[in-house]
Amino acid sequence: MNAPLPRRIPAPWLALLVAALATGCAGMLPKPPPAPPAFYALDSAPALSAGAAALTARTAATLVVDRPHAAAGFDSSRIVYQRAAHRLETYAHSEWVDAPARMLAPLLVSALQRSGGFGHVVSAPTPASGDLRLDTEVVQLTQVFGAGPSQIRLTLRATLVDQATRRVLAWREFDVTEPAPSDDAPGGVAAANRAVQAVLQALVAWCGDAAAPWRPPR
Repeated sequence: MNAPLPRRIPAPWLALLVAALATGCAGMLPKPPPAPPAFYALDSAPALSAGAAALTARTAATLVVDRPHAAAGFDSSRIVYQRAAHRLETYAHSEWVDAPARMLAPLLVSALQRSGGFGHVVSAPTPASGDLRLDTEVVQLTQVFGAGPSQIRLTLRATLVDQATRRVLAWREFDVTEPAPSDDAPGGVAAANRAVQAVLQALVAWCGDAAAPWRPPR
């Protein structure tokens, strides 16, 4: 007696079976490792132009530049962007090498030293006894997306304090907006560096003018 022939599987069911087997095999394969994040930095400030240096007031005071602080949401190494009001988001695979406020500290000191507006400029903490102290806070550093190309908004609050009397001599909020060359993290970083340079130029001139009336205690 002949053995019965195997029953033929209908074509639609055969296609589903092949798809299920392929999916199961794919799930057994090792997943590729996640792409490592890209790290970005705020660059060193360029030297002040001769015109900018000429406008800077001079004083013999020793200026202590305190460590910059950062507002909530801007005190980490995450690169922040905004697509809707009151909502902050961060890039998944792009980060700063350090929190922007910490990267800003040496840039502030370097720009103020090169300006020649003070007798000495030192960064805190320092054993030196300074005459004046500069306190700063990064209020925001955000890549803002809207109807047109994205742009970086940097807001920095600065306060100049007389160390001997603890009196506030002056304060100012610097707010700069720079267009990003591309709507992504690298474009935001490029615009952020331009914004930092613009703020440093303005802060150096302001700081020199604000410190000019200071006189050492008798």
